[in-house]
Amino acid sequence: MSPVELVRAPALADEVPYAYAAVARDARALVFTAGACPLDEHGSVVAVGDVTGQAEQVMVNLRAALAAAGAGLTDVVKSTVYVASHDRADLVAAWDVVRRHFGEHDAPSTLLGVAVLGYPDQLVEVEAVAVL
Repeated sequence: MSPVELVRAPALADEVPYAYAAVARDARALVFTAGACPLDEHGSVVAVGDVTGQAEQVMVNLRAALAAAGAGLTDVVKSTVYVASHDRADLVAAWDVVRRHFGEHDAPSTLLGVAVLGYPDQLVEVEAVAVL
């Protein structure tokens, strides 16, 4: 049984694509990831100008970081998705990729549009907190 319990709040709208909270019961450890960036194995930004392409690479990299810590996406209790754009359509495009990767595990998440991210040409970054 997973130590992650996703919580729906009956007083809040249930049309949102994520749980409102998560409880980690009997967890052995917490895993905090750095922001996963759209970098290839050589450290170069991929899919320049393509929010969806960058979001795909970000999720591959997030999975790899979690796996190295002994966790997976279903162990995530909270994520934050950053998109360097003022266009809501770009935020939604990145979010759609992130949600597809998480599948049925709709842990609480925050989606933010920001002015700039750390690498030149970087448009997407995702960080997560997981439990073991």
